[in-house]
Amino acid sequence: MKKTALIYCEDHFGKMDGKTANGLIRSSRKYQILGVIDSTQVGMDTGEILENRKNGIPIFSSLEHALNILPSVPDQFIYGMAPSEAFLKNRERNIILNAMKQGMNIVNPLHEFFTQDDEFMKYASEYKVDITDVRKPSLKKDLHLFSGRVLNVKTPIVAVLGTDSAVGKRTTSVILEDALIEKGLNVAFIATGQTGLIQGAKYGVAIDALPTQFLTGEIENQVMRAYEEENPDIIIVEGQGALSHPAYISSCGIIRGSRPNAVIVQHPPKRKNLGDFSYMPMPTIQSEIDLIESFSITKVVAVTINHENMTANEIDDVIEVYEEQLKIPTTDVLEHGCDKLVATIYETFPSLHKKIKIGVK
Repeated sequence: MKKTALIYCEDHFGKMDGKTANGLIRSSRKYQILGVIDSTQVGMDTGEILENRKNGIPIFSSLEHALNILPSVPDQFIYGMAPSEAFLKNRERNIILNAMKQGMNIVNPLHEFFTQDDEFMKYASEYKVDITDVRKPSLKKDLHLFSGRVLNVKTPIVAVLGTDSAVGKRTTSVILEDALIEKGLNVAFIATGQTGLIQGAKYGVAIDALPTQFLTGEIENQVMRAYEEENPDIIIVEGQGALSHPAYISSCGIIRGSRPNAVIVQHPPKRKNLGDFSYMPMPTIQSEIDLIESFSITKVVAVTINHENMTANEIDDVIEVYEEQLKIPTTDVLEHGCDKLVATIYETFPSLHKKIKIGVK
């Protein structure tokens, strides 16, 4: 059975910095999410905010409010935000200490490691709870340098990259994974950030916490683990940031380490400036495609839309324009599903047709 969990996402649920909470509400194979804490949206249903339809997961005003309403104390307390500063505020610290007092295990996605904090560890020992620092890397002696083994992988590898951080690369990856599984394929998913790991990805590493020397080697190692243990029909690699991003190098490591045979690019057409860098304009979808294809030996085979601040008509108009201009399939997987992406993947890798199970369409 899944462990139960309560997510802390004060003033950020449904927003860019609430992407960990947003992702867990959309998909969590590891935890049963009982609610989200965000006093600015108390009383609402999380599904209404993310998908305009109820999912039965409520929003609470505080930890105390949640514990008064829920029938039992959740197993886990998950910090559900990914702020650019990546460190706790004092009031958040007190909330986490209180959660431990209630007997809740702590799941921490920040760069600030709670297991290196004397007060947190004292509370964990006193109240017999566990703390998981999702981003905490292995010891350097256990990290991997690039070996070149990935060059011998015959299984198709598809990377889902983007034009900025927090544009939905992971969401599209997970939805595509499910769609391909429904077709009868054995799919291996490689998570590259904290949210994918918390969601329950079997393979992956939070690469933005690694020393740069080990970026490509750690991605390669996760691809090889999946390849050797699962014998998958296809491997999907989650992107981080953007190759063009002036502050992040994650996409570089992902491309070099996984050596994708094809790339899908996620883009928010209405976003004018980079999410955490408002003084930097967004790249165009064409410029990002050109950069990816010049940086790597691969092709961008499809574009997916992040529909933030867009109407349904605007989404359809952008899809039509992009397909005309870029000459590749374009879709919004949250609005229109994955049919175009699945068809594109089968067209790009014809051998996958032989993998379809009998009776699966």
